[in-house]
Amino acid sequence: MKTVLVVDDEQSIRESLKGILQDEGFRVVFAENGDTGLSMVREESPDLVLLDIWMPGTDGIETLRLIREAVPNQLVIMMSGHGNIETAVKATKIGAHDFIEKPLSLEKVLLCIQNALRLRILEEENQALKNQLVHEHEIIGTSPAIVDLKRQIEMAAPSSAWVLITGENGTGKELVARSLHTFSRRKDKPFIEVNCAAIPEELIESELFGHEKGSFTGATNQRKGKFDLAHEGTLFLDEIGDMSLKTQAKVLRILQERKFERVGGSRTIEVDVRVVAATNKELEEEIRDGRFREDLFYRLNVIPFHVPALRERQEDIPLLAQHFLEEFCSKEGRPNKSLSREAIQALEEYHWPGNVRELKNIIERIVIMTATSGISEKDLPQSLQLKKSSLARLPFPHKSEEITFKDAREGFEREYILNKLMENDWNISRTAEAIDMERSNLHRKIKSFGIELKKG
Repeated sequence: MKTVLVVDDEQSIRESLKGILQDEGFRVVFAENGDTGLSMVREESPDLVLLDIWMPGTDGIETLRLIREAVPNQLVIMMSGHGNIETAVKATKIGAHDFIEKPLSLEKVLLCIQNALRLRILEEENQALKNQLVHEHEIIGTSPAIVDLKRQIEMAAPSSAWVLITGENGTGKELVARSLHTFSRRKDKPFIEVNCAAIPEELIESELFGHEKGSFTGATNQRKGKFDLAHEGTLFLDEIGDMSLKTQAKVLRILQERKFERVGGSRTIEVDVRVVAATNKELEEEIRDGRFREDLFYRLNVIPFHVPALRERQEDIPLLAQHFLEEFCSKEGRPNKSLSREAIQALEEYHWPGNVRELKNIIERIVIMTATSGISEKDLPQSLQLKKSSLARLPFPHKSEEITFKDAREGFEREYILNKLMENDWNISRTAEAIDMERSNLHRKIKSFGIELKKG
């Protein structure tokens, strides 16, 4: 039952409101003046307050100000028999939801109350959804690399500086971008994502800048672009390394001038966006090869972030696995499941070429395909068993010889890629797809490890 507090010095008003509100199923409490009303707000925590403006002692405007200081989210509707526009505006600026003139229309009072409570429910649902999104996009981990990354996000987020995020596929670059937005001053404004690699070259300008009606075949209506939609918010340009040089030039111009024109249009549109870009490519190498503009790189790279690969923060694997277990058990309506010590060890020893995304997909598969609540090593995919045969063939030295972690990791990585190339008949495209790695990245790995390609 919702509680309504009526604050009015006229007994006849209080009695009239009591009858109609109780008939509608509300619990009604009363106060004869502003001071008592303020005390009852603290004691009763009413869902809504009906507050008269003209009262002896502390008037309604001052009472409203005190209520908002004590309970900032308190829902208040003002009532007045001497209402004017100036008073209504003043009350609204302080935080009143609505303003009703006396003599009261009981039907209008009920309508205002119902609308206010309905809006409050929508606000609470919206906040709950925002909190859920924050939880879903939380960066999980306590490793030094992740702790340092979170610290950097906390420092950079409140600024409006542009950010360039680098890291392999599946490491969580989007999570970093969303965290930067969530903890920024733009958090209540849009977060707009653009996957530069997924949009055809002939459509990317329309996607980014919008178009006017009739500007090209199929443009039957005017359409806002991503820059327009992200106004006052954050624009996340994912996989910016895949953007064409032509589009790079136009993006650079917008970043410099903060204005653009829609495709087929002549009107200049000013825009205020914070640009966060991400790529899995080595942009310095792309610049040397003439595939990425150096001036755009330096424009974006104001604050650089690097997201470590999962194999570089293996101590986070149990935490991530548990997080995904809980997430997918809840999502699929399954009983809670747990990983055995051997299963966790197998996860920790695996190389994770697909990074966190690969771990997430495997946990989802396990939740769906495993009937028992306990998950053992034998329930894991066969790909995780590759570690044993790979490790056995690694050229590790004797105990008396020195070997660094970097050497061991590179030896494992070389052996893994070599095995996968053989499995896929030395076909680079199929191998890249099988291990969820960009073809260009795989080429670089093959070259750096000195692997000699053979014909299948």
